[in-house]
Amino acid sequence: MEQEQARKLKKSVRVFLRKEAEKEFKTANDGRLGSASATLKNIPTPPRKMRLVADLVRGRGVFEALNILRYEPKVGARRMEELLKAAIANWENKNHALNLEEAGLFIKEVFVNEGRMLKRLRPAPQGRGHRIRKRSNHITMVIDSANFSNEVPSATVVTVAEENSNNA
Repeated sequence: MEQEQARKLKKSVRVFLRKEAEKEFKTANDGRLGSASATLKNIPTPPRKMRLVADLVRGRGVFEALNILRYEPKVGARRMEELLKAAIANWENKNHALNLEEAGLFIKEVFVNEGRMLKRLRPAPQGRGHRIRKRSNHITMVIDSANFSNEVPSATVVTVAEENSNNA
């Protein structure tokens, strides 16, 4: 019977309710003790070059990653170091009662997405023009505490049928 109620809803409504349930699940898990994130947007470095730097620090301890980034000659290392410091500051604001050294912070996730692309024309032979694409990127970094983590077991997303049965 619950499946019949779920089928009566339009597909767009079902999709909307599923996305809302996913948002609630994400916000509930982002609020847990020990994790914090930071984002940098529109960095004028190609994403491909920035991903090389992100791969150097992914999964490492925070202090080890800071040392790696401080002495790394690659283009995006300075920006990644800046982002890591911002993520640490966000963690300290969120968990002000905990000690930074005892927390055992590590970089849980780092991902680099493509940002906006500036398109320019460069003069080419015989009156033509070649397109130059100046790429940028967005970086998101999530750090987590290894020692103070109280991970919530992964819950299943509430289905439309369950939600309807709870409301009835």
